[in-house]
Amino acid sequence: MDLNTLMFLTLLGMISAIILGVHIAIALGLTALIGTFIIFGSLDLATFMLGAAAYDALRDELFATIPLFVLMGDFVAKSGAARDLYKLVNRGLARIPGRLAVATVIGNAIFAAVTGVSIAAAAAFSRIAYPQMQRYGYRRTFALGSIAGSASLGMLIPPSILLIIWGIVTEISIGKLFIAGILPGLVLASLFIAYSIIAAIRDPSIAPSVPEGEEEEFELAEIISGFGILGLMALVLGGIWGGIFTSTEAAGIGALGAMVLGIVKGMRWRGISQAIIDAGRTAAPIMFLILTAAMYSRFLASGGIISVIQDTLTSVGFGAFGIYMVMVLIWLLLGMILDSASIILLTVPIFWPVAEALGFNDLAFAIFGILAIEAGLLTPPLGLLVYTVKGAIPEVSLGEIFRGSIPYWLLMLVAMSLVWIFPGLASWLPSL
Repeated sequence: MDLNTLMFLTLLGMISAIILGVHIAIALGLTALIGTFIIFGSLDLATFMLGAAAYDALRDELFATIPLFVLMGDFVAKSGAARDLYKLVNRGLARIPGRLAVATVIGNAIFAAVTGVSIAAAAAFSRIAYPQMQRYGYRRTFALGSIAGSASLGMLIPPSILLIIWGIVTEISIGKLFIAGILPGLVLASLFIAYSIIAAIRDPSIAPSVPEGEEEEFELAEIISGFGILGLMALVLGGIWGGIFTSTEAAGIGALGAMVLGIVKGMRWRGISQAIIDAGRTAAPIMFLILTAAMYSRFLASGGIISVIQDTLTSVGFGAFGIYMVMVLIWLLLGMILDSASIILLTVPIFWPVAEALGFNDLAFAIFGILAIEAGLLTPPLGLLVYTVKGAIPEVSLGEIFRGSIPYWLLMLVAMSLVWIFPGLASWLPSL
């Protein structure tokens, strides 16, 4: 069987299996096994090669980064520190138009960055921010859009689980990817904040001001907790940036710091053990996906299929811009039906070598891809972030959330364009 036919049949079979409900990790593993068997004609050789690929991925110390950062996020989430952070940011934004929406963007961005999972941030701030905005008469679409839209920042602002997975798949330094996400993340957050303020100025009815005298009072523990999250992020990113920690060591330090913060907030053994169990439940499927994705990548490499795909894309005459637009379209479509980690593991082993051959900066392409994948999570009719907000706030409609999210979706496309035009936004610190 020639490689073109094999490529078509394996991709068709994998996509069909996913559509029929087969877990994507199983689909990746089976595709790799069947494809490698067809190439070499030996089941023993196929299982040996794929087993070696999985073992190499499992023994890499970077593999421990994911559960440790997930654990850090679970400690922060379960301690109630996210609510304290929101109150702290909100109080600091007095007299700013649309301040509750702006506080949601800032608080959600910080919390999503700590948790590393945008869906978890969307669920948390649906419960934290929406009741406050509803209490003060914010228009529902405006409030819901700020929650769903700003949750996407967590996949860009480090530490981010998606950046870790991208680094594992492409073998790019995770520390470099973390630093690469800072400027684009701040640019996107600034765009979100600017939209919230301008929208509130143009139509004050969508975001009434908070009456004086109705501010929530602070307790010392809440102030410590809110600043504790900022200190935790500074410790993790500063340690990586300064060369004090590796990415894995920073994850361990972050998890320890988050546990201390949780204990200060009143967490005891029951809460700590529950956070550890929940982190395991979250991280295990992601790690299983990475193992099977390593097998899938080995299959693509051993059969020379990546070269075939690269030749196919370059021969159709789209040019570099057209090829990138095809990638973006695929990412947006997949974002409607799959989670972000699965999309990276499914597409990046194919897309990255093509982008590398076309000369795209590796860090800029990573941020470009993360933005496209996260935009897919807001794309109607099946954006997963929108369904997360709907699940947390059952009384609202999907249409309201989608309508409120459209400006944020468009601003994410603007940020993608900026990274395309100015790749230095992501590659500003290549010497790390």
